[in-house]
Amino acid sequence: MATIKDVAKEAGVSVATVSRFLNKSGYVSEDSAQKVMNAIKKLDYQPNSVARALFHKTSKMIGLIVPDITNPFFPELARAVEDVSMIYGYKVLLGNSDGDSEKEQNYLDLFHQKYVDGIIMTSQSSRTDMTLNTNTPIVVLDRANISGLPTVTSNNYEGAQQAVKLLIEKGAKHIAHIRGPREITSVNDRHQGFIDEIEKNKMDYVIEESAFNLKAAEEVAHNFFDKHGHIDAIFCSNDTIAVGFLKVALKRGIQIPSELQIIGFDGVAFGEMVYPELTTVAQPIYDMGAMASRLLIKLIEGKEQEQTLYELKTRIIERGTTRK
Repeated sequence: MATIKDVAKEAGVSVATVSRFLNKSGYVSEDSAQKVMNAIKKLDYQPNSVARALFHKTSKMIGLIVPDITNPFFPELARAVEDVSMIYGYKVLLGNSDGDSEKEQNYLDLFHQKYVDGIIMTSQSSRTDMTLNTNTPIVVLDRANISGLPTVTSNNYEGAQQAVKLLIEKGAKHIAHIRGPREITSVNDRHQGFIDEIEKNKMDYVIEESAFNLKAAEEVAHNFFDKHGHIDAIFCSNDTIAVGFLKVALKRGIQIPSELQIIGFDGVAFGEMVYPELTTVAQPIYDMGAMASRLLIKLIEGKEQEQTLYELKTRIIERGTTRK
């Protein structure tokens, strides 16, 4: 592969002249410019993107960190981030942290070293010190505010309240909440919304916890139904947990929704692929990803931000796991 030195030698000019030509900085005579162009074409020289980034202070690349790419919520977010970024001429580099705060920090460091122009992160961790060692613009997505960074999320607390209200309207008397991992701030907001609304209505309730994956949800569901046969409605912290509980309930012969109603949270596409179709608290997933991307690009371009927290509204989508 040809180097800048090869181009300079072929053109009969200095490396500095080739550098000025490539970076459009400083004077290069018309004759020298023509020689450099001819040499580049002859040698099929490809300028190093990192070197260009160092000079221009821009790489036209955005880093995106998600905690679990197998969770259907995050590919939908990533699609929106990529769509908007490409409109503005940016490419997206994806890092999957597997919910590991150390791996997450490693990606932050890596992206900073690779000269990305900005980072969008969906943090699994509630740590607030993770991002302080970089000057790269960062936007937090689907999590609460970290270190005062610009944040795009949905109203998780209000969404949980909507779920409880709907279950009560549909005749539920004994409601359970299957919460997600405690280190996730949005999960805690959903949990608190459930607690406050259920206690406001002076109802008894059951709380259990599950990881955000189908296998874990099914294991929790088997234990849950062994212990809590009286429960007639369940609000799950995400759609994956809800589908896990739906599968186990159906295997046990529980009638959905006449005997047991189930509501998930997120509004991902596979909620329509199960039967009965899943009632869910839908987040505006695409809008969240698109807004985060636009917000980050404004930061990259040095534009002033009017606010740091953008909280989008959720909505209930009623399907087959709640009563008519």
